[in-house]
Amino acid sequence: MTKETTGTTPTPPRGHSAKCREDGPVIVEDHPLPKKVADTPLEQKSPAQWAYERLILYIKNFEEQLDNEHEVAMGFTGGDAGVLRIEGIGYFDPDVLTFYGADGTGAKTQLIQHISQLSVMLRALPKQVDSAAPKRIGFRLAAELEGDDTPTT
Repeated sequence: MTKETTGTTPTPPRGHSAKCREDGPVIVEDHPLPKKVADTPLEQKSPAQWAYERLILYIKNFEEQLDNEHEVAMGFTGGDAGVLRIEGIGYFDPDVLTFYGADGTGAKTQLIQHISQLSVMLRALPKQVDSAAPKRIGFRLAAELEGDDTPTT
C-alpha cells in the first residue's frame, strides 16, 4: 500500500547510533532519510533495494568527511582481493547488489554479492592523479534517492 491509498504516513525504519565522543564522525543514522526513500514503505522494497539505498547514504556520508585529495573505495573483507574504487552501485531484485569500479592498479573490477553476505568496508584512497577533483559517487547516487536528476560533483 502507498501513502495515497492508506491515508497514513509510512512508519520510518528505525536506526540507532552511539558515539564514543561528541566530536566523533558524522553518523548516517543521525540524519533523516531522503523523502523518496522514506515515502516508500519497507514492505514495498526488496531486501536488495533497501540495502542499496542505505549503502548510498553511508557512502555519501563517508565522502562528506573526506578532503579533496581522497575518494571513496571499498575494502574487501575475508580475503586478499584488495580494494575497489567505487564508480557505481546497482541491485537486482530481490537479493543481489553489484559494485562497479577499478582496483588499485586501475583494472576494471566488479563485485556481485548476495545481500546475506554483505560486508562493506569504506576506505579513503588518494584521488586518481589524472583527475582535477575527487569523484564523489555518493552524491551522484544520493541525487537519485532525492528524486533529483541533476547529480552534483
